[in-house]
Amino acid sequence: MSVEELERALLLKKRTERAERLRRLASEGRVVPSAPVEPQPAPSAMPQETSAPPRQAGMAGVRPLEQRTAPQKPLRRADSGKLRDRLLLAVEVIALVGLVVILATSVLNLRDLNREASGASGPGVPTPTATALIEMRVLPGGHEPPVAGKEPVPAQYRHLVAPEVPVPIPTPGPEQPTRIVIPAINVDARVVEGDAWEQLKRGAGHHIGTANPGERGNCVISAHDDIYGEIFRDLNDLQLEDEIVVYAGAQPYRYKVVAKRIIEPTQVEVMDPTPDPVLTLITCYPYRIDTHRIIIIAALVQ
Repeated sequence: MSVEELERALLLKKRTERAERLRRLASEGRVVPSAPVEPQPAPSAMPQETSAPPRQAGMAGVRPLEQRTAPQKPLRRADSGKLRDRLLLAVEVIALVGLVVILATSVLNLRDLNREASGASGPGVPTPTATALIEMRVLPGGHEPPVAGKEPVPAQYRHLVAPEVPVPIPTPGPEQPTRIVIPAINVDARVVEGDAWEQLKRGAGHHIGTANPGERGNCVISAHDDIYGEIFRDLNDLQLEDEIVVYAGAQPYRYKVVAKRIIEPTQVEVMDPTPDPVLTLITCYPYRIDTHRIIIIAALVQ
């Protein structure tokens, strides 16, 4: 093979490789595809002077780098950033709404607890008058025995101490309460006249001078919650509409609970007379602490 034939064979190889590279770049979108580049005929049929033009024709389809289409990746990143910001904003709004709902619910629950603790009266609670029936400074049912000049006897030993002077207990009349029954807390106890220390040893005590069962006015009955039978130990468990039956002899009088209150021992106005038939039950509170009084108010069932 002569030198001229070798040069022609080398030129054909270069053209073939260039055409293949252009096709690959066109398939990748890096150049604008032009007319397909066909391989040149065999070196023996191609004259030497025609080697230059195909080089120019092959390079005519190549676009400069600055004219290529800009990639879309930055735009997609911007769109994903906006979507992320919107999602975060939605989460923050939902969290804020949830916090507002929780705060509102807490305020309502606190108001309900305060209303219950303050002993908000129901719609049927009669309003007592301002004049006290009997002048007293402390409500009955206390745990301090009236022992003048001596220290109070501890509660666990008081049942062993006999009074030096027996205190007579009045005999209930035919219209006065003799028995109290509260089915909701399993109470069935006798009622004696008077609510002083000695009377409350024997049962629940009817405050002398208050109304009798079924009469117009305030019928006040007291009992201990943690000594001497613990008659009113579960008085705090009573709910609205629970039934209380007070007997005067064989005659029952039925009442419905309309209010429950926790008060100071000095709030004796709860024993004031009322214009309607009302039953007021009193005992110490809380159990074995006895710093306050719990009051149950019930209205007569006609």
